[in-house]
Amino acid sequence: MFEKILIANRGEIACRVIRTARRMGIKTVAVYSDADKNALHVEMADEAVHIGPPASAQSYLLIDKIVDACKRTGAQAVHPGYGFLSEKPEFQQALAAAGIAFIGPDAHAMRAMGDKIESKKLAKAAGVSTVPGYLGVIADDEEAVTIARDIGYPVMIKASAGGGGKGMRVAWNDDEAREGFRSATNEARSSFADDRVFVEKYIQQPRHIEIQLLADGQGTCLYLHERECSIQRRHQKVIEEAPSPFLDAATRKAMGEQAVALANAVQYKSAGTVEFIVDAERNFYFLEMNTRLQVEHPVTELITGLDLVELMIRVAAGEKLDIRQQDVQLNGWAIEARVYAEDPFRNFLPSTGRLTNYRPPAADSHVRVDTGVFEGGEISMYYDPMIAKLCSWGQTRDEAIAEMREALDQYYIRGVSHNIPFLASLMANQRFVDGRLTTNFIAEEYPNGFHASDLPPEDPAVLVAVAAVIHRSLNDRDIQISGKMAGSKAAVRDDWVVVLDGTAHPVHLHPAPLDSTEGSPQRVGYTVDIAGRHCTVLSDWQIGEPLFRGTVDGGHVCVQIDRVGIGYRLHHSGSQAIVKVLTPKAAALDALMPVKAPPDMSKFLLSPMPGLLVSLAVSEGQEIKAGEVLAVVEAMKMENILRASQDGTVAKIHAAPGSSLAVDQKIVEFA
Repeated sequence: MFEKILIANRGEIACRVIRTARRMGIKTVAVYSDADKNALHVEMADEAVHIGPPASAQSYLLIDKIVDACKRTGAQAVHPGYGFLSEKPEFQQALAAAGIAFIGPDAHAMRAMGDKIESKKLAKAAGVSTVPGYLGVIADDEEAVTIARDIGYPVMIKASAGGGGKGMRVAWNDDEAREGFRSATNEARSSFADDRVFVEKYIQQPRHIEIQLLADGQGTCLYLHERECSIQRRHQKVIEEAPSPFLDAATRKAMGEQAVALANAVQYKSAGTVEFIVDAERNFYFLEMNTRLQVEHPVTELITGLDLVELMIRVAAGEKLDIRQQDVQLNGWAIEARVYAEDPFRNFLPSTGRLTNYRPPAADSHVRVDTGVFEGGEISMYYDPMIAKLCSWGQTRDEAIAEMREALDQYYIRGVSHNIPFLASLMANQRFVDGRLTTNFIAEEYPNGFHASDLPPEDPAVLVAVAAVIHRSLNDRDIQISGKMAGSKAAVRDDWVVVLDGTAHPVHLHPAPLDSTEGSPQRVGYTVDIAGRHCTVLSDWQIGEPLFRGTVDGGHVCVQIDRVGIGYRLHHSGSQAIVKVLTPKAAALDALMPVKAPPDMSKFLLSPMPGLLVSLAVSEGQEIKAGEVLAVVEAMKMENILRASQDGTVAKIHAAPGSSLAVDQKIVEFA
């Protein structure tokens, strides 16, 4: 077994590998860029090596620097994680030349599966079901039209070297086939330096279901059941689960056996994943093979009890797998939600900055959190904005969903925007709960983007009761202050008005019996009367805690609390509300207060995200038309084009190219 391994990655996957290596008694080496010098994976590793500037192309993607770091530290093997160099055959070959083991497949398998056209040919030869299509070189857009007609519309035009949704177009007719061929070719050329595209039948109402493989290169290749990855946004996975709510045992077995046949055809060794598209009749077709550890591997680990990282390390060290196909269990149900630093209410624009408060839900037998950040750490503009992978497990799918909803309520993040409201909305969506999934789920359920109205309807009594109890607890503490004047007597009132998002709710509180049947006695117990409804609130909440955990009428709740002026901001089930708890007289006066209208910002072009102003396409005094390009802002290494929403004239330029912009910072002012 290896004594020391280097992790050629960063963030949560680097931390994930380090945890397993530490448990195995293997020392670890982290690599880091300037932007990651204080990162969690650097702190966790036994050693750390600086490899360059923040940009990936100058650090994490430089093979020579990784190999040199191995030589300097004496690392005997490298785990590449996912992304970066994980599927670069040149990396595996460079390590082999230096006598360093690669914890993954060999270059031959990576090359064979890395080309979408060649991999489909190999899959077909291995007896794997493939989508009807044309895999030859397409000369021009007219040939693309001819091929599309032969296959039958709709068709998918895809870049051979593509990934992440780039170089993909759906065509429903000849004109769309011509335009799709041209745009997919151009996008493939600029993104991958390879303009080859192919055409295949577009599967309607498709599901994305993948099979996890594990092979030791010594005759044993296993399939570890499937993962349902159909919940995607712009071809990027958002929710994954294992097993799939759609497959039956016969289809699962057939897909697993075909995935194994493909792996054997390329003498595969290590963990890998074969992805399939599955139609409404459970017909399945090969999509691609990922020759690395997948982001969503934890859900497979939760239902099988296997540590994929450990098994990858053991296989790379030359050990033979000691499990057989019949030993692979399928226990319960697991769901993974990807928690990102992005603003779902602003079309999921990435959010950068410091995590001023960060408290993930506690890990236990039902909840797992794979993260690479910590309170006080930064979400950098240079890398993927993932905060964590939040996983839940239950005996049934309904239990796993319930555990996920509760864990999302407990996930306390401040300092950056995050997508937890969107994830909470997905978990409450009835179509998701029913398991009626396709890759078009998000586009169909949220056709106009994500808005607060898409959140599950909230019973206002829950937040009203919790707010009243919080405020009452604070008042109980306040009257116990020492140094009071002799003869003075203070009492806390029982009648209040809770103003929730502008609506007044008169309430009356009185103490309720404290429940001590489940361990230590509850510290807070009240019955809250709200317009004739009696809500019993029990909790062990203590003043200063940001999470109010307890029960309201016997139902478990977890409400996040932020103090805002004289009131509170409460977060629950993905939604948030501004609450004030006032005396009846103060509430009557509050209702008379004028509402301050937000300023009219329609005459400004505002930066929709923190980023760098790359260029300005206009100047002062210039007339513009709706749809015209005004500026380009770069964030997370992606360029975002800002266009005019209406005709007008540029009155003033507020920011120059090269400026660092904050969210809603003025760029251009219109007359």
